[in-house]
Amino acid sequence: MAIVRWEPFREIMSLRQAMDRLFEESFIRPTRFFLGEDGAIPLDVYETPDQVVVKASLPGVKPGEMDITLTGDTLTIKGETKGEREVKRDDYLLQEHRYGKFARSVSLPEGLQGEKAEATFESGILTLTIPKAEEVKPKTIKVKAVAEEKAEAK
Repeated sequence: MAIVRWEPFREIMSLRQAMDRLFEESFIRPTRFFLGEDGAIPLDVYETPDQVVVKASLPGVKPGEMDITLTGDTLTIKGETKGEREVKRDDYLLQEHRYGKFARSVSLPEGLQGEKAEATFESGILTLTIPKAEEVKPKTIKVKAVAEEKAEAK
């Protein structure tokens, strides 16, 4: 057994770090325990040549309990999950599901046709498909070699 010298400042620093973490989790990011580590609805956002697709994980949410708006280039998903009413809070041994209101906003690329957006909801996954306007879709430009054109002209 080794003898380790007691260093009081080592314990003080770890206590300070613990207090910083507690303060951060309680006040800076209080919804951390709600939906994911960063406190937000988990999203996947990707684009194809013709559209932007947004997938959001919303387990336990019914389609009628969510509100989706696209204002300019900002997409906002809001909703509420309701808890079970017949179980009293004192009867729980463990409760990790979060009930209540939620919201998430994300910026999307410009040039989307919000009025033609479609939303589907299956197995707790909301999928939004927003088509791009024709002027922002990628265009293919054919490149001609100058030497070939001169050779063809002769």
